Amino acid sequence: MNGTIRVGNLFGIPFYIHPSWFLVLGLVTWSYSSGLAAQFPQLSVGLALLLGLMTALLLFASVVAHELGHSFVAIRQGIDVKSITLFIFGGLASLEKESNTPAEAFWVAIAGPLVSLLLFGSFSIIGFATAANGALAAILGVLAAVNLALALFNLIPGLPLDGGNILKAIVWKVTGNPYKGVVFASRVGQIFGWVAVLSGVLPLLLFGSFNNFWNLLIGFFLLQNAGNAAQFARVQEQLTGLTAADVVTANSPIVDADLTLREFADQQIVNNQNWHRFLVVDHHRQLVGACATASLRTIPTTLWSETQIKDVMQPIAESTTIQADQPLLEVVQLLEQQKLSALPVIRDNGVLVGILEKAAILQLLQRRSQFNPA
Repeated sequence: MNGTIRVGNLFGIPFYIHPSWFLVLGLVTWSYSSGLAAQFPQLSVGLALLLGLMTALLLFASVVAHELGHSFVAIRQGIDVKSITLFIFGGLASLEKESNTPAEAFWVAIAGPLVSLLLFGSFSIIGFATAANGALAAILGVLAAVNLALALFNLIPGLPLDGGNILKAIVWKVTGNPYKGVVFASRVGQIFGWVAVLSGVLPLLLFGSFNNFWNLLIGFFLLQNAGNAAQFARVQEQLTGLTAADVVTANSPIVDADLTLREFADQQIVNNQNWHRFLVVDHHRQLVGACATASLRTIPTTLWSETQIKDVMQPIAESTTIQADQPLLEVVQLLEQQKLSALPVIRDNGVLVGILEKAAILQLLQRRSQFNPA
């Protein structure tokens, strides 16, 4: 998935690592090992590197714990967690869907920062209770400080950060509209993104300093993801309340199974040259298969008058169809996940309604955007 490497499961959740993580792991290891070597000259180079690597891995373990906090709360709400991924900016828990209520969304969002605050307290208490000194005290101090920073940074009230999701839940509660919450929190996230970009660019332009270069990267990350979240929320709002049946293509390419290939060629192919695949129904109009125009080439034209569509059609698995009353938002997700451009739409009794094309959904969004500009 997007170039990531699957390294196993965490409590049944697929766990991935993005290649960019290895770069950050190396930088963090080198940074902390150099700091330890400078602070404690008695440490050998090898031991300093080992302690730096251990510190880096514990820091990333803290990030994973943060994401598990989100995940466990989501699972308790009946939401499937598709994956947890470590990448250059930290971690990401990918959830199957949004929470059903603003209160549930709030608890999913705040769970991660609460875990980080708990780890901050735990490392601080361990350091104090054991009266640790030397390199161990330094490592415990770093782990405590980074977890505190992780919690506070994620509480910034702008998407895609946890604070943005908390803000989204609050606006959702006040307005009763989850999409307004996303758009508002996304705009706040974009504001913080521009602040981060400027804090990175101005020192570079004015003083030639790269000290805030990391702020620049974080700013672009916030801008891109906040913008994407707002755009997706507007799409969701426009499609809410619509079902698959609402976007079925008029005059969908449908033929009877008993039709001969000669009738099929004369009546359908000539008049529907834009279609290369037709859905096949029986006399009860139930979907029984599909027939591609290319399949006619496998039958000699002299046999077309005595060969029926059902003789050359291919069966269609039920898993590749959608119900007429299925929410259009779910259909969009299915089309994206399976990389499909169209799907047959059927009723509960198997009767075919027609074909739903991805292009038709895009046209619907364009029409609605013209009448309801953001």
